[in-house]
Amino acid sequence: RILTAFTLAVCLSSPGKTQQQCTNGFDLDRASGQCLDIDECRTIPEACRGDMVCVNQNGGYLCVPRTNPVYRSPYLNPYSNIYPPPPAPGPVPNYPTVTRPLICRFGYQLDENNQCADVDECASDSHQCNPTQICINTEGGYTCSCTEGYWLLEGQCLDIDECRYGYCQQLCANVPGSYSCTCNPGFTLNDDGRSCQDVNECTTENPCTQTCVNTYGSFLCRCEPGYELEADGVNCSDMDECSFSEFLCQHECVNAPGSYYCICPSGYNLLDDSRSCQDINECETRNFTCTLQQTCFNIPGEYKCLDPVRCEEPYIQINENRCMCPAENTGCRDQPFTILYRVMDMVSGRSVPSDIFQMQATTRYPGAYYIFQIKSGNEGREFYMRQTGPISATLVLTRPVKGPRTIQLDLEMITVNTVINFRGSSVIRLRIYVSQYSF
Repeated sequence: RILTAFTLAVCLSSPGKTQQQCTNGFDLDRASGQCLDIDECRTIPEACRGDMVCVNQNGGYLCVPRTNPVYRSPYLNPYSNIYPPPPAPGPVPNYPTVTRPLICRFGYQLDENNQCADVDECASDSHQCNPTQICINTEGGYTCSCTEGYWLLEGQCLDIDECRYGYCQQLCANVPGSYSCTCNPGFTLNDDGRSCQDVNECTTENPCTQTCVNTYGSFLCRCEPGYELEADGVNCSDMDECSFSEFLCQHECVNAPGSYYCICPSGYNLLDDSRSCQDINECETRNFTCTLQQTCFNIPGEYKCLDPVRCEEPYIQINENRCMCPAENTGCRDQPFTILYRVMDMVSGRSVPSDIFQMQATTRYPGAYYIFQIKSGNEGREFYMRQTGPISATLVLTRPVKGPRTIQLDLEMITVNTVINFRGSSVIRLRIYVSQYSF
């Protein structure tokens, strides 16, 4: 009789691999993770042929002769007409019981309770991670990874440059395994360590001497009216408005901290516009020192006390301002017939040409004509007479006159009568008071 035996197979696993494999004759039970024996007598059709009976074994099977009493196949039909009837009952032999050993899949091992428990390869230092990596235990195995700030490339942990990926809102500094965010001047780092927030310098430190205006990431300093910002952009200094223009005040500009004011000379009042000056008429306000015999004459900025007109020989006084030389007096032959005294005022620097005084004949005689001229007082040629009609003429200022100054002109009107062969003249003695100022 022939006994065919198939060798017992064991459960093997490939070193270094976390997936468990079973050898021939075993199949992996995914529920328990164990390699269980395959019953080939059930799964293999006609596992044994001829007069052989299939007997399953752990990891294989046996083909034994049908008449061999040692191996009694449970699959044989005792009432089959094919096979002879079983022998008479006798004593049952004591055969050894075949037990199936418990085998754990790779990554597990039997514990004290005879259960498959996970092997911590990281704790037992049985892993194969690179020294630059860290070991992370998993169920039935482990994995190699990198710490935060590194990434795995070809088995090596390389530093991640977080600055390339815009981790920071403003300034970023990469360091091994991490990064550091900072902010530009004028910003502060938020609690998230990445974004920046504007600093209101005006409330935290107020760097300006006067007015502070917060801007995004910075600030601006402003000065109050009458002040100007210095080159440092922080301090304010007084602005000298008087140096900007000579037209701020009619007379004199006085600078003050943050402002200016105008003043007028003696004899003037400052008007409501705070820049113009108006003459004080001392003669009207009776704020003068003239005697009772004198006449108060107001001029811009001051006044004059005029003495009474006194006619000199051979003139006789006709009224308070006119003198006449009698025709019967031989001393009057080459003298003007009358002298009329007039007084006027004029501001300094008056624009030219300018008509300032007009004279004309009071009586017109038949056959007479009149000639007007400046007889004296025009040595500087500031004036000339322009005849405006047959009996009138105008005194014209041709050059600017600066005061204070007193000018006296004798304006002569010559009468020529061809009918009676007469030639005579009359004079207006004009006294002009030029004030010191142009207003």
